[in-house]
Amino acid sequence: MVNINDFKGVVVIYNESSRLIKGEEKDLISEQDVVKCAGAITNALRSQSIETELVPITEEAELSIARYDPLEWIIFNLAEGMGGRLFEESRIAWLLESRGYYFTGSSGRAIALTTNKALTKSFLSRTGLHTPAWWLIHSPDQISKRRDLPFPLFVKPVAEDASLGIGNESVVFDHKTLRDRVSYVIDNYHQSALVEEFIDGREISAAAWEDPFELLPLSEINFRDFSSPQSRIVNYDAKWQEGTFEYQNTPTICPAELSPKLLKTISRSALHALQCTGATNYARVDMRVTEDETPYILEINCNPDLSPGAGFFHAVDKAGYTYPEMVIKILNQARRHSDVYSFARSFR
Repeated sequence: MVNINDFKGVVVIYNESSRLIKGEEKDLISEQDVVKCAGAITNALRSQSIETELVPITEEAELSIARYDPLEWIIFNLAEGMGGRLFEESRIAWLLESRGYYFTGSSGRAIALTTNKALTKSFLSRTGLHTPAWWLIHSPDQISKRRDLPFPLFVKPVAEDASLGIGNESVVFDHKTLRDRVSYVIDNYHQSALVEEFIDGREISAAAWEDPFELLPLSEINFRDFSSPQSRIVNYDAKWQEGTFEYQNTPTICPAELSPKLLKTISRSALHALQCTGATNYARVDMRVTEDETPYILEINCNPDLSPGAGFFHAVDKAGYTYPEMVIKILNQARRHSDVYSFARSFR
């Protein structure tokens, strides 16, 4: 744990993009949401009389933070990279590590691991955790050779978050629609497509913070207004498009109504997943729970959205914390992510 009084102040860094190099035009909504989040974090810190600098990263991250001495400033890291470039979020975290900053969130390694969903799934499977069966498809021509997963299947980009590239068409029922959706992902998002077994079940999110991790109240997406199981997904519209049916009909129930046995099972799986992937400070695990109460991990989200309207703060609020209290608590758990720099403080 750090003591903010030992530092001059906090630098809130975030990405600010006016265009994307991949995806669809509407994806800018989620890209620009981080600007609002950065403003909310800054206001929360200033309300506690903490000197705070708000620093957008528009081009070169190195130059954006160059004037902030790592022995004088803590970084509140909201940066995800410019223009939607792949793996920029982990690269910026590695930059902060190389400069020796204390910063919030996870290390570059943990972010890179959890950004690559196929790598995450392979890793989790080896540790005994459940995740939907899957293929990684690099070209639509590979599809004809794969017949070992039954339809319906779920198709998404292998290295995106915030539901980018996920729509109603992501659930496919035959080889033609599978090929079409794989082509869409590859052509528009310039990456391989992850094809997963579709898990029919309850969608639960487990938000966690502290060191070691402690779970916040679990959340569930309420899909009661969706007629078919295959339409019960958190697509891009459900997360970001306020006027859509999906956005208006996917309320969050927090705390989720779970039996003591299921609560224990989900909690154990979520904490194990976070520990195995090296996530720190704050994170979220998304999963589907089948009728026989088996949790299948869909993804691990290091550095999830901290906006006042986002799911993470919803869980924090249910735990009895205000927004400024959340921000300070996360900041107090900021750390250096390399032992190389652990001696530096003794020279101040």
